[in-house]
Amino acid sequence: MSTLIRRAASSLHPRFLHNQCNLERVRNRHLHTSGLYGFDLLKTPKGFQRFVDEAIERSTELVSYVSGMPSSAEIIKAMDEISDAVCSVVDSAELCRHTHPDREFVKEANKASLRINEYLHYLNTNHTLYNAVMKVEKDPNVLSKEAKRAAHYLRVDFEKGGIHLAADKLDRASQLHIDIAHLCREFSENIITDPGSVDIFPASRIPNHLHHLFKPIYGSGSRDNIKEKGFRITTEPGTLSSILQWTSDAEVRKMAYIQGNSVPHANCAVLDKLIAARHEIAQLRPNMASSPEVVMSFLLEMSKMVRPKADEEFKAIRDFKKKKTGQICEDLEPWDEAYFTGMMKSSAYNLDSSVVASYFPLHQCIEGLKVLVESLFGATFHTIPLAPGESWHPDVLKMSLHHPEEGDLGYLYLDLYSRKDKYPGCAHFAIKGGRRLSETEYQLPVVALVCNFSGSRGKSSARLNHWEVETLFHEFGHALHSLLSRTEYQHFSGTRVVLDLAETPSNLFECYAWDYRVLRKFSRHYSTGEVIPEKLVESMQGAKKMFAATDLQRQIFYALIDQTLFGEQLSSQRDTISVVADLKRQHTSWKHVEEGTHWQTRFNHLLNYGAGILPTGTDHLCLENSKGYYSYLYAKCFAATIWKKVCQEDPLSSTTGTALRTKLLQHGGAKDPADLLTDLTGDGILQFRDGGIVPDLTSLCDEMKL
Repeated sequence: MSTLIRRAASSLHPRFLHNQCNLERVRNRHLHTSGLYGFDLLKTPKGFQRFVDEAIERSTELVSYVSGMPSSAEIIKAMDEISDAVCSVVDSAELCRHTHPDREFVKEANKASLRINEYLHYLNTNHTLYNAVMKVEKDPNVLSKEAKRAAHYLRVDFEKGGIHLAADKLDRASQLHIDIAHLCREFSENIITDPGSVDIFPASRIPNHLHHLFKPIYGSGSRDNIKEKGFRITTEPGTLSSILQWTSDAEVRKMAYIQGNSVPHANCAVLDKLIAARHEIAQLRPNMASSPEVVMSFLLEMSKMVRPKADEEFKAIRDFKKKKTGQICEDLEPWDEAYFTGMMKSSAYNLDSSVVASYFPLHQCIEGLKVLVESLFGATFHTIPLAPGESWHPDVLKMSLHHPEEGDLGYLYLDLYSRKDKYPGCAHFAIKGGRRLSETEYQLPVVALVCNFSGSRGKSSARLNHWEVETLFHEFGHALHSLLSRTEYQHFSGTRVVLDLAETPSNLFECYAWDYRVLRKFSRHYSTGEVIPEKLVESMQGAKKMFAATDLQRQIFYALIDQTLFGEQLSSQRDTISVVADLKRQHTSWKHVEEGTHWQTRFNHLLNYGAGILPTGTDHLCLENSKGYYSYLYAKCFAATIWKKVCQEDPLSSTTGTALRTKLLQHGGAKDPADLLTDLTGDGILQFRDGGIVPDLTSLCDEMKL
């Protein structure tokens, strides 16, 4: 099968299929022009059209081949090549949509994304492919456990799409999937186009060090006809966070908080439609729901467990505010949290964020990532040249992960600086998954790590706050999961795993960002070169723990929103605003702001965790449909146990690295996640409950002193 597919591919468009497969030639690429991410077709925006055409042409040819019912091994290999061709388009378009400064590229990537997703729904409802996968799953002669697992999850993915339904219901399910994809896109675009804003007069109400973030405005004439200067604050999440943390004027914080949590209003209707569509799909295939009660019981257990300490923290913040303001009867408001907790941390541990940041120049943090891979895995990152046309911005760097015995393991793009119209957060984007091509060839993984740090490449002034360092390490955990994966099929490559497991390495590598034994290896003062003092790190660790229960309670609240909005229990008569308000009152220590706020309408994780559209075997340990935000909490618990049992004693040893690589990272989704976790840590990382799996909470409770 491999020979037939690759020979046929050569007669079609060999560069498309083999350009990324032969990445060992990457060091010579600078000799000729390339396209985005190394895809020759993506030299111009219109190249996305041909990129989609070729993926569809190749996939259609493979569907025809599978219809002849070749051997089970050949069916799975063909199915994986279909998945690889489609995912190459989906993943490249997604990265382009979020990072490319050229609006024409973004426009064509959007078109490509919508078109390939519609073709994807055709594949997911193709009975020829479904019957072939059923044949493989039932075949007793399939020797590879990974192939058996691939067949099982492909069959599950087909049935999630409703392929086993009657024709009329299948048509309806297909349309609903397309509708959901469009609604998710509309939801995200509304967040970007309507971030909200509030005008503040006079300008002196805003701290001086934030002035550069805002647009100056001028009011009508005042005394002596001199116009009063103010600022227009755009209340997108990053800017809003700065206002809430640093502005002493409570009225300014309130205005910004309410405005920032009252946009985009258009998403109220979009979210209602999204809930209705997902609910209808659940009704079409009710047999696919797998123990949502287990997840809800886990969340309620955590909520109950964390509440006493969260209430203590709330009281401490309220008392501190009363002391600072001298207003004995004044209540604690949601817009007070960041401001007063920041003051309390600084006061208790004599912390100055600018002093902390002085020890984390960005170039040193990148050195820290190199220290991790060399110490743990014996591998090194090398900066390599980008071919003309391969990059999307001058700030982008490309590195190869190289092992002295195994050669290149994969390739990583770094796009770390903030710029206009770029994805506003930090994220890991897969571009190409790893997979076995033949006995001697392996398609190496290619990923991008995208952040939004201040500054630009070539300037030495970029220094990170420690929470940014933690975020960088989190996303790097995702990247390592992809780069070190060595699965037979790209269907299981790297982070193409159950969400609970996908978030575990990223949460684990956050721990590395807090350990002094790690930080002293790379954290140095930007001007003196002094190694970060151990006492400063101890103060940072102490400040982190001060409101840990409040932070955890917030994540539980988010997961409960996700479970409730997309759960079968939600009454169609109830609006999402009242649902969120009730959940906040029940499960947090903080009041809900009634003044027209609808915070959930720009909570993008309702989309990212709530519904998958790729045929990549992505499920959850307990829940095989939407409502996936809980997986972050699962991963947090798993990571706490792994750190305690595997990493804590010697986090940078090769023994630790070997265990992480051989027992977790290299397997991607090719093995059962429960088996992987148990093999890595032994007993005490998870529990079986009512047909599902929940994490053992012991390590997290010990860490947080709950």
